[in-house]
Amino acid sequence: MRPRSLALAAAIAVLPLTAVSLGVSTAQAATPNATPRVALPNTVNPAVAHSEKKGDVPAAQQIAVSVSLKLRDADALDRFLTAVATPGTPEYGHYLTPEQFTARFGPTQAAVDQVRTYLAQQGLTVTEVSANRQVVNAHGTAVQVSQAFGTHESSYLDPQLQRAFFANDAAASIPSDLAAVVQGVSGLDNHAVRKNRLATPKAVTPNTASATPSGMAPAQYTGAYNLNKTGADGTGTTVALWEFDGYQSSNLTTYDSQYGLSGPAVSTVSVDGANYDSAPGQGQGEVELDSEIVRGAAPKATQLVYEAPNSDQGEIDMANKIVADNRVSVISISWGSCEPDTTASSMTAVDNAFKQAAAQGISIFSASGDDGSRDCTRSTSGSSVKAVDFPASSPHQTGVGGTNLKVSSGNTYSSESAWSTAGGGVSTVFAKPSWQTGTGVSGTMRTVPDVSSNADPASGFAIYTAGAWQVYGGTSAAAPLWSGYAAQFNQKAKAVGQPVLGEASPRLYSVANSSGYGSTFHDVTTGANQDFSAKAGYDQVTGWGSPVADALTTALLGGGTTPPSGGCTAAQLITNGGFETGTASPWATSSGVVDNSSSQAAHSGSWKAWLNGYGSAHTDTLSQTVSIPAGCTSAKLTFWLHIDTAETGTTAYDKLTVQANSTTLATYSNANAAAGYVQRTLDLTSFAGQTVTVKFTGTEDSSLQTSFVIDDVALNVN
Repeated sequence: MRPRSLALAAAIAVLPLTAVSLGVSTAQAATPNATPRVALPNTVNPAVAHSEKKGDVPAAQQIAVSVSLKLRDADALDRFLTAVATPGTPEYGHYLTPEQFTARFGPTQAAVDQVRTYLAQQGLTVTEVSANRQVVNAHGTAVQVSQAFGTHESSYLDPQLQRAFFANDAAASIPSDLAAVVQGVSGLDNHAVRKNRLATPKAVTPNTASATPSGMAPAQYTGAYNLNKTGADGTGTTVALWEFDGYQSSNLTTYDSQYGLSGPAVSTVSVDGANYDSAPGQGQGEVELDSEIVRGAAPKATQLVYEAPNSDQGEIDMANKIVADNRVSVISISWGSCEPDTTASSMTAVDNAFKQAAAQGISIFSASGDDGSRDCTRSTSGSSVKAVDFPASSPHQTGVGGTNLKVSSGNTYSSESAWSTAGGGVSTVFAKPSWQTGTGVSGTMRTVPDVSSNADPASGFAIYTAGAWQVYGGTSAAAPLWSGYAAQFNQKAKAVGQPVLGEASPRLYSVANSSGYGSTFHDVTTGANQDFSAKAGYDQVTGWGSPVADALTTALLGGGTTPPSGGCTAAQLITNGGFETGTASPWATSSGVVDNSSSQAAHSGSWKAWLNGYGSAHTDTLSQTVSIPAGCTSAKLTFWLHIDTAETGTTAYDKLTVQANSTTLATYSNANAAAGYVQRTLDLTSFAGQTVTVKFTGTEDSSLQTSFVIDDVALNVN
């Protein structure tokens, strides 16, 4: 018999990041450790090259940093993201939980511990580890931070923006033994600030409570885009609003009352201690625009306003909190920064969280920017640079461009043209994803946007903000409109037993490349931004165009395709087969099965699955569900099994049964006991094209223990 205790993860206190201030006098006296170091590319803010150095950051100044950890098994993750978004594949719609994603693709606890230990050795205080283990937040003095990351912190003045900031002078570096687990570090500068994508042609004189506000009303844009013909209102769905400022509930209530809308009360989720609602700042209009447009498009959807500090760390932490919370199926983003003026390592950290969102079935819609194809116009690089906006350039979300919409007197679609300053162009950071086909744009880099909707302030929306009616436009309005549509779609999909929209772009491009394109999108063919013109089909101002919501919903719900016959990529399908994550996930187990005690040795590493061994009547189970592609001609389940028993003789008193779904593949018993591990191989080829639950069940009678110890489980297909 053996003790049945489980290893428990240490609790980690969640603290707000420490605020930083700018100083320019005291010199730092820090040098990197003498151990071999590896430079972290793309960790210097591009503004440093264009700014005036003013001196050293004071040695004692507190700086908060976010260390981003690498995802694991990137190739397998890419294959999964493609399959889960492709109708007809075994994986389609079988989204992961946050725990399953972390177990399969997230950083290991050992990697987190390694980073924590190093930061503590450098004198930094670790304040938080994200729930998905992708980010370790810490703070320390400028000297401690400089030593930890082998760099130097200086004070600068950005002459373009006339703004003082601090930044590292050169690329950060880390000890070579951390290079395998660390993706990058953010917070070494405080230059990057996300801007909202809000355009205001004019202030409208506040109306009385009974007056009709100026600007486009919900009935007009829902009528023009057929959002009022889908038969959905967002019931049962939840949308996250990605914000760096706050709102006043009374303004949202006034908007609802004006247009006869009702739905769940909007609530705030604080990130890193941020909560602006008691005293919203200049971004209040953005937050209230986002909420009111979503309310107009999907009035019954629940809205969660995530509010974060406006910094690299704040954005990274917000992205990871939303996916780890897993409370929403849609994220609406109306804030961004131009790629050339954003640290690439920070963009990668956010994009990694977006990959997790895609794996969990969360749709993301981001405003493409309001400075046309010159997104840095109001930033350091200036208007001479062709650039696109991030996060709209991420390949794991849907970038939303802008149009000028004309609506008939009957609230139906009349015409649409490209908005002259709608963001669009070519990313310099992200490669063209496999799903971005049929665009007619050559090259290897991602193009923006993917879709569009009304954004021109000349055809702007009536918004109630800060106690007054205003007319607002910008791609800030287009992203929440598409987010509201996604909420509608998810309601419809659930009603007919289909998966949520998930990563939207692969599915939208599939429809756009089909014969149904003309009936599912309004193809915008007139207008231009500075460098690109609207044209038939895809373009870099309006993407594929705006939605014909009812027809698009029908196409997405009925547009399944069968994967090519014979298609099978050689792969190993079992996740955490060696149990070395120290947790059961994604295995489903009875209590205490995943174990690292010394009473029974693992086949490799420290962890294994130990079923039974009690010497009394008991049943233990261990199972995992996988999808075997239809084209695979070989599927072999292998595992190492050690059977230890106190029974004697050849009678099978205690048994281990291995099943694939309801089919029994093999049975072992105390009579098969041996001194060491034996590798077992079972054939699952007949299950090709099916989702299969591989299950181990150990049963023990009322006396004399038998332990079934399993390790290094694999399911190889080809």
